[in-house]
Amino acid sequence: MLILFNFLRELPYFSQMIRVVILGAGNVAQHLYTAFLEQKSVEVIQCYNRKGLQLHPNQKISAITKDIDVLLEADIYILAVSDDAIKEVSSQLPFKDKLVVHTSGSVPIEMLDNSNRKGVFYPLQTFSKDKDVDFSKVPFCLEAERDDDLELLKNLARSLSEKVYEISSEQRNILHVSAVFVNNFTNYLFSVGNDICEEYDVPFEILHPLILETAKKITKMDPAEAQTGPAVRKDNQTIERHLNILSDTSQKELYQNLTKAIQSKYGKKL
Repeated sequence: MLILFNFLRELPYFSQMIRVVILGAGNVAQHLYTAFLEQKSVEVIQCYNRKGLQLHPNQKISAITKDIDVLLEADIYILAVSDDAIKEVSSQLPFKDKLVVHTSGSVPIEMLDNSNRKGVFYPLQTFSKDKDVDFSKVPFCLEAERDDDLELLKNLARSLSEKVYEISSEQRNILHVSAVFVNNFTNYLFSVGNDICEEYDVPFEILHPLILETAKKITKMDPAEAQTGPAVRKDNQTIERHLNILSDTSQKELYQNLTKAIQSKYGKKL
């Protein structure tokens, strides 16, 4: 049975500077580095990536290394690398009994090498290279094997956000699956809607307010109660008109499958 999410409120800040080493150079690494720059209680003392890339224009070159064997002494080592690389990179670390955490939504904590203390520091947000992130609104999902390590991760997360949760690997994987539906799949549907608009020379931006209002609505009410549209209304004439408009076979199949899924959920047949 899953343990209920534990929202961590009114946590005391770490009394000393938290020294962090970030491994990786992707979007998550860059955004975390930028966010930590503004925190007085956190110091990113070093960054590692195989190409020696800067994570921020103001980052000192001397604080970047391509050699994993010369990592500095830190309180937390954050592996902001691809999911497939977590196991390999954690096994290459040149020390033992340090707190090593990854930032993945789906990789279990056990995937980290046993040479060091394990943890998870997962910011549940989508990250794009040129899009700023307001970390104060980003939920952080934390996990650690030791209580003292968890407390340290809480303080690190609270330096950026008030939305801090203690989440098990099993819960985090469930969250990640849900996130794929609400983020990746919906973004694909946005792209399909954009393609249809472009095909018929209709500005996609006209739909922006609808998209934003839909997202806002489900923060105030159950998504099931917010469902609208011809499928849930069983408006077959409108459905047929829409299918006749769609010339792309994959779009037509997608429309039919989603209509069936909605009507199945609400107890209606296509």
